[in-house]
Amino acid sequence: MEDARFRFTLGEGGTPLLAPARLREALGIPNLAVKEEGLNPTGSFKARGLAMAVSANAERGARGFAVPSAGNAAAALAAYAAAAGLPAHVFMPRDVPPVIREECEAFGARVTLVSGLITDAAKEAQALVAKDPSIFDVSTLKEPYRAEGKKTMGYEVVQDLGWTMPDVVVYPTGGGTGIVGMWKAFAEMEALGLVGPERPRLVTVQSEGCAPLVAAFEAGREDATPWENAATRAAGLRVPRAIGDFLVLRALRASGGTAVAVSEKAIAEGTRDLARAGIYAAPEGGATVAAARLLADRGWIRPSERVVLFNTGSGFPYAAWRE
Repeated sequence: MEDARFRFTLGEGGTPLLAPARLREALGIPNLAVKEEGLNPTGSFKARGLAMAVSANAERGARGFAVPSAGNAAAALAAYAAAAGLPAHVFMPRDVPPVIREECEAFGARVTLVSGLITDAAKEAQALVAKDPSIFDVSTLKEPYRAEGKKTMGYEVVQDLGWTMPDVVVYPTGGGTGIVGMWKAFAEMEALGLVGPERPRLVTVQSEGCAPLVAAFEAGREDATPWENAATRAAGLRVPRAIGDFLVLRALRASGGTAVAVSEKAIAEGTRDLARAGIYAAPEGGATVAAARLLADRGWIRPSERVVLFNTGSGFPYAAWRE
């Protein structure tokens, strides 16, 4: 942003890279670390992207915002729109955790609950934007600034590791903007002379109940077929179609990475493993633990490698969903 008046920050970013000894021992990965995104404002990594999207688009004349969301993006948009003094319209599946709906309403957002999935919420958001041009659509990859905000995760991980790359990054993937943004960040750092050509192997993690990117990766396709009857308790992974599917798949293959689907039982166990290590994580974070365990057991992750798991959100909004 050129005008400081439009820098609407709530303290996002700068999250810790933790080295939980108990989790390292449980997974048999001595050099494992967790990037704890649950400590962002509104409790998730979505704060990074929405801080940029609201600030940059407000500077360019946006007078209101709309977003479809599984929950966390809605809360982040509501918070940053409130900071900017601009209206926010959020569209979420009807079964979103109640605390997220209440959080959005507390920030002053107009909340619309939709029967179905995030793709159904997107149709409602698009209809509103088409009807009222003063409202700007900040859906995933509909504008560039959310990815610009999320790429800071890549910069921070490399900085946390003394300006060296990890060997493996394990990331829970719904819409995929985090993978897209970090892959861009790694290229930028090389262009700036901060790192060399090395890259971490990227791992996309999805639930077995909604794994369109995993299916596309395994089939060697360049894009993903929409997933039918998507079902998972990890709300951020319940995305039957990722707009940037081809960008995610390109990054996975270019990095020598992979895509893994994990069971709901494994997600729950991974979430408990994080809690036993002192990290109260969203189920999306638990999915990364499940994937790391699976890949270590297969020998795909070697004990000597530096592995970074991303816990993308706090577990507090999901407390009522836990068994």
